[in-house]
Amino acid sequence: MQLLILFWEFFKIGLFSIGGGLATLPFLYDLADRYDWLRLEQIPDMIAVSESTPGPLGINMATYAGFQCAGPLGSVIATVGLVTPSVIIIIIVYQFLEKFRTSKIVENAFYGLRPIVVGLIASAGFGVIVMSLLQTEGWQMGMSLASLIHWKECILFVLIFVAAKKWKNLHPIALILAGAVVGIVFHLG
Repeated sequence: MQLLILFWEFFKIGLFSIGGGLATLPFLYDLADRYDWLRLEQIPDMIAVSESTPGPLGINMATYAGFQCAGPLGSVIATVGLVTPSVIIIIIVYQFLEKFRTSKIVENAFYGLRPIVVGLIASAGFGVIVMSLLQTEGWQMGMSLASLIHWKECILFVLIFVAAKKWKNLHPIALILAGAVVGIVFHLG
C-alpha cells in the first residue's frame, strides 16, 4: 500500500509541478507534513544531493524521497510516478501538435502560468534559505534573534555567494566542490 501511495503522490507532483525541479519543492514540503518518511530537515540535503548529481532536479529528488520511503524499489516507484504524467501529456500533445502550436488559448495559458511558476520557485527557494540559515523552531521557544541564526552556515553562504559573483566564469562544479570543502571545514571546526 505504501508503494501505491508513493506512486500516487509523485504522480500528482509530476502532473502539477510545471516549471522544473524547484517547482516540486512546495509539494515536497507538503509530503513532509503529511508522511513520516520525509522530514522537513531532509529537504535542503535532498536539494544539495539532487543538484550535484547528474540528471534533472525533480527526478533526482523523487528518487531520493522514494529511497527514504521504501528503499531502492521506492526510488523506482517515485521516479516512475513523477514522469508518468509528462509521458501521458507528451503523447496527447503529439497527437494534436498542429492545433496546439497555433492555439491562442494554449499560448495564453502558458503566459498565465509563468508568474505562478516563478512564485512557486521563489517561495521554495526562500523556504530553503530560511531552513538552512535559521533555527525556525527557535521562534516558538522565544530564543533571541542572535541565537536563531546559524552563523557558520550564513558565513558559508556569503563566502560561496561572493565567490560565485567574483568568478562568474568558474564552472558550477568548482563552486559545489568549494562549498563541500568549506562545509566540511566549518563542520569540523
